[in-house]
Amino acid sequence: MAKTQLNVRVDEGTARAARERALARGMSVNRYIEELVRQDTGEAGRTFVEAAADFMKSYESVFAEEFGADVEGRRRHRGEGRH
Repeated sequence: MAKTQLNVRVDEGTARAARERALARGMSVNRYIEELVRQDTGEAGRTFVEAAADFMKSYESVFAEEFGADVEGRRRHRGEGRH
């Protein structure tokens, strides 16, 4: 893939943070920023799904206590969920 140069002006603190984060990840600042942009452009849906999964995992015992461990099985038994 062809590369395009992009010049960005940021304050020194932001530049320092970018250099430090890139170094910690073992990549160049260019690659680090490129990855941030890629993550940001595809992040909304993924972030929601990850947050929902974390929520469900955190409250799994509460849901099981409230609704029982086999909600899907009870739906099938009552005839719900058939199409």
